[in-house]
Amino acid sequence: MESSVRKIVVLGGGITGLSAAYYAKKKFEEERIPVEITILEKSDRLGGKIRTLHRDGFTIEKGPDSFLARKLPIIDLTRELGLEDELVATNPNAKTNYILRKGMLHPMPLGLVLGIPTAVTPFMKTRLISPAGKLRAALDFVLPRRKDEGDESLGGFIERRLGKEVLDNITEPLLAGIYAGDTQQLSMYATFPQFKQLEKKHRSLILGMLAGKKNPPQTSELPDIAKRSMFLTYKGGLVTLVDRLTDRLHPVRIFTGHGVMQLKREDRQYRLTLDNGTDIHADGLIMAIPAFEAAKLLMESPVMYGLGRIQYVSVANIALAYKKEHIRYPLNGSGFVVPRKEGRMITACTWSSSKWLHAAPPGAVLLRTYVGRSGAQEWVGLTDEELIDGVREDLRLTMGISGEPLFSEITRCHRSMPQYPVGHPDQLKKWRTYLAENKPGLILCGAGYGGVGIPDCVDQGKKAAEQMLGYLLK
Repeated sequence: MESSVRKIVVLGGGITGLSAAYYAKKKFEEERIPVEITILEKSDRLGGKIRTLHRDGFTIEKGPDSFLARKLPIIDLTRELGLEDELVATNPNAKTNYILRKGMLHPMPLGLVLGIPTAVTPFMKTRLISPAGKLRAALDFVLPRRKDEGDESLGGFIERRLGKEVLDNITEPLLAGIYAGDTQQLSMYATFPQFKQLEKKHRSLILGMLAGKKNPPQTSELPDIAKRSMFLTYKGGLVTLVDRLTDRLHPVRIFTGHGVMQLKREDRQYRLTLDNGTDIHADGLIMAIPAFEAAKLLMESPVMYGLGRIQYVSVANIALAYKKEHIRYPLNGSGFVVPRKEGRMITACTWSSSKWLHAAPPGAVLLRTYVGRSGAQEWVGLTDEELIDGVREDLRLTMGISGEPLFSEITRCHRSMPQYPVGHPDQLKKWRTYLAENKPGLILCGAGYGGVGIPDCVDQGKKAAEQMLGYLLK
């Protein structure tokens, strides 16, 4: 057995699956264990949600546009791939973000950390919150901590600590935007568990945030560029990461355009039957696919039924390119978010050419608008023309933009944003315990389970590779 070739199949060629394959290849090579790795991707391309379009001098991200700079998994991978010199920071002159309220764009008050106010004077001056709402938020300083340490909704936690007005007008559009979700349904432990830890340690959420600002985490392991910017990307767009990972995967076998129709465990191996009738055998299987796709292959046990009940929200982004002289609104920031109660089609707008200086050629402007969130899926039935018309009307009402764009690019992301319900972490433990006992060597990872950001997905892929190494060395 020591000299035999281990066979690993990775289902899914998104960033989690690519990371898992990369680290599995690396770790097995370091241990000098012969391994054959196969990636099976149902679509016709690798990268999952990451897609970069280069058009007429514009760099347009059709999926995520950046990653959190201070998360080490993506920084470590960037270094390993030799991409550190390709990193690009946000424009230092475009730090202001805005929130739409009653049809007007208001700057977010200075001192916001994850939508939580930590500076008194800017918060007291903001027009986003009424005087009564500010007084309610101040109760956070005296309210007792919650004794029940069980999971609760993210929205319920914020409302309990800071009040409904802060939740609706500031925190919800910022935090829910990450998941395109409803904060009253999202699990706090699965999205922002640090909030609960702050309450437990400091009682007050605001005081806990202030303590974190006074004692920031050590950044010695970060490159200088990551210390100066909250978000980073690459000079050629995020597809740079996908392309470099793909290059480094040789001789990993990669099959696109093939889905798995059936999965069976036979004689300590897995047999995967593809949609073309081909069978592939694996000693270990890493499933880096959406939960609803994994559920189709794992539904023989009632324990796994909940896997298929994780809701995924559909979203779209519409990029619009303009000549600079056609935009009169001062693009003195990185964009704005739209609270749910404003009743607009768009949920946010990134002023891409202000946020990223490489996003547009000289004399041009690139805007990227977002549509769709939990409870607002009507847009799915609209034609491209109706979608563009609705977005442009929102931009006219918000920013006074009425001119024709040079071009537009629509990206529809069907069932792309997983919604972690309250109790998700406990449920995930049950699924993984069941798999370890009944389907050893089958590992779940990806955005549907432990974080939707690129660094989170990279980290999950790396941990899956480490777990696979440990399993196949038994």
